[in-house]
Amino acid sequence: MSNTLLRIAISAALGATIAACASSGTPSPSSSSASSTEASFANANAAACQLWDGVSPVTIDVSSSFDEGQQLRDFYSQQLVTVTDGKVTLIPAEQSQGLVLLEAESHTPDAFSWDSASVYFVITDRFYNGNPDNDNSYGRSKDGKNEIGTFHGGDIAGLTTQLDYLDELGIDAIWITAPYEQIRGWVGGGMRGDFKHYGYHGYYVQDYTLMDQNMGTEDEFRQFVDSAHARGIRVVMDIVMNHTGYATLADMQQFGFGATQEYDGGIEQYLGENWSDWSPGKGETWHSFNDYVDYGDREAWQRWWGKDWVRTDISGYPAPGPSDLTMSLAYLPDFKTESLDTVGLPNFYQNKPDTKAVEIPGATVRDYLITWLSDWVREYGIDGFRADTVKHVEPEAWLELKLAASHAFDEWKQANPDKVLDDNPFWMTGEFWGQGINHSPLYAKGFDSLINFSFQEDDANKGVECLAEMQSTYQRYADVLGGREEQVLSYISSHDTKLAYGSISKTPEQHQQLGTAFALLPGAIQVFYGDESARSKGPRSSDRHQATRSPMNWDELEGDKAEVLAHWQTVLNFRKRHHAVAAGAHKQLSTSPYVFERSTEDSKVVVAYFGMQ
Repeated sequence: MSNTLLRIAISAALGATIAACASSGTPSPSSSSASSTEASFANANAAACQLWDGVSPVTIDVSSSFDEGQQLRDFYSQQLVTVTDGKVTLIPAEQSQGLVLLEAESHTPDAFSWDSASVYFVITDRFYNGNPDNDNSYGRSKDGKNEIGTFHGGDIAGLTTQLDYLDELGIDAIWITAPYEQIRGWVGGGMRGDFKHYGYHGYYVQDYTLMDQNMGTEDEFRQFVDSAHARGIRVVMDIVMNHTGYATLADMQQFGFGATQEYDGGIEQYLGENWSDWSPGKGETWHSFNDYVDYGDREAWQRWWGKDWVRTDISGYPAPGPSDLTMSLAYLPDFKTESLDTVGLPNFYQNKPDTKAVEIPGATVRDYLITWLSDWVREYGIDGFRADTVKHVEPEAWLELKLAASHAFDEWKQANPDKVLDDNPFWMTGEFWGQGINHSPLYAKGFDSLINFSFQEDDANKGVECLAEMQSTYQRYADVLGGREEQVLSYISSHDTKLAYGSISKTPEQHQQLGTAFALLPGAIQVFYGDESARSKGPRSSDRHQATRSPMNWDELEGDKAEVLAHWQTVLNFRKRHHAVAAGAHKQLSTSPYVFERSTEDSKVVVAYFGMQ
């Protein structure tokens, strides 16, 4: 038989099989029975995952979801079909991998809601360089090697130029790394000190009251937030309230704190006139700069933050404690957020003429931090915070921050009525390491959401080969999160764990399929920059997480990653249009092909997956 005749015969038989399968719906398992049905469901997946030959029409039974005669649209292919005898027949889009996304033709996009949001997490420095003139602010420099931990040049102006890209991707909110001033110098990176490490990621705070010059100017930041809002995109700011940045040679020299070892002829013979220009010599690493620092000079080190502000392993400071709340995370100085003592400004601010910090009478360390952070909301209209290292700060402090930021958000809305998007309150999500979709007492301490660490490890790989494998996960997530005020933010890639592409998905085709499984997950999701374009890991080091922070792969978007991006755009925009996709009840309609419904009182969709032969 010729290839053509063989294909026609297979298509004819397949069409009959699909029509028969579509009418044999199975009841949706409850959360209590999901585990018991998982094995039997898996046995049916061979039939559910390879049904479509890429050219033939498919038939879907939608009788329990849509009315007879109702006109529907496949959002993927934009085909219009009419429900006839409870079914619709169409040809899936060529690049859909057998995915059909059915909605009522009359549907208009649903209003934004945080419980169904698609949040784009971007490390600003690694995304897009909008202003090369600020790449080497404060005398920062490259290392001339792999540039694992140096500033790459991405900035707030660059984010602004790419807002249309994010809008077209179907993004509801953009989570940016902290834009406020980081330590100006570098420290040794990783356990081996094998790279030069700046605070490009925003977790080494030095001054909350200023924009970091590598990120841009205040005017550029205001333009970014306003431009995002003009497109209906909310802005979430990463914030740290647990720790400061490390002491660096650059900051010691510029702000006059700390002490160096004493040498005949002066320290300059070892560090040079500009201390930050030092680089490791033979037998040294980037950690070796510590050998030239005298950490035992109490008086000199009190000219830094001061013992009333932080605990750290430096002479004259309170020592870190054994608990989550008093430990020194990664040897970073720990803010004394539990202290009830009144403090003045950090001591080194006296030699920091550019700071906007002013003394607050009667304020504690916590009071200062909350004031400085909420001022960003009051000034620019930030819509939410992503709180770093939540378990290392007192829950009461987070609640105080949420209340202060909410008040600041209300003040901004009153001062800028023409810029207000809606009446959604200030939103806050938190990183509590290891948290899943279960309840947490932190929801009563200011958090609307917590980052879900379990999906990447436990469930993300299920959907790489076949969407039907996600059934038990979809049912469980919908059952647990449905109607609950306590929400989660799930991810497949993270800057602190691993990238999905290369670890969960191995090929662009698999990554496209992973995008389907992820975008259809109940609950809010976090898209890590480059998830949508199958961004690959960067150079490795003794800190393997640095590899997850490679530059955005703009040069691949017109090449072999173009189809991946187009697919992610389609499913994310479908998700954005329908609150039901993330927040609706989940009901399986058929096993083979895999068909399910998501519905709320006001919205309903049907998703069908036929797979590819």
